[in-house]
Amino acid sequence: MGRNGTVVKVVLAVACAAGAVLALADVQTPARVFLTPLFLLVVPGAAVAGLLRDRDPLAMFTVGAAASLTINVLLAEAMLLFDAWSPRAGVATIGVLGFFLLVIRLLYRRQAPVEQGAGSR
Repeated sequence: MGRNGTVVKVVLAVACAAGAVLALADVQTPARVFLTPLFLLVVPGAAVAGLLRDRDPLAMFTVGAAASLTINVLLAEAMLLFDAWSPRAGVATIGVLGFFLLVIRLLYRRQAPVEQGAGSR
């Protein structure tokens, strides 16, 4: 990935982090309306897509988007079912889940077997 892709990833990560901080700190600003849903949609999808190594980028995007929507809907359903609706708790749960999936991804990549070059067969 080139420099433009890295810049986009960094800007998206900063925007998502800002959305989480604004929601958790209960800061009332017009940016919160955009940044918090961005966090809620991007973090689970990026975490799940990161687990799909060596896949087609379109497949990674599709599975990530579907997983993101599914995780958010299941979280909202659970909060409504248990009469525990809290947007701050939802943001915190998504953050913890995203961090957990990141740890799994890092551990999985560390334990993955090292592929040998084609000339060593």
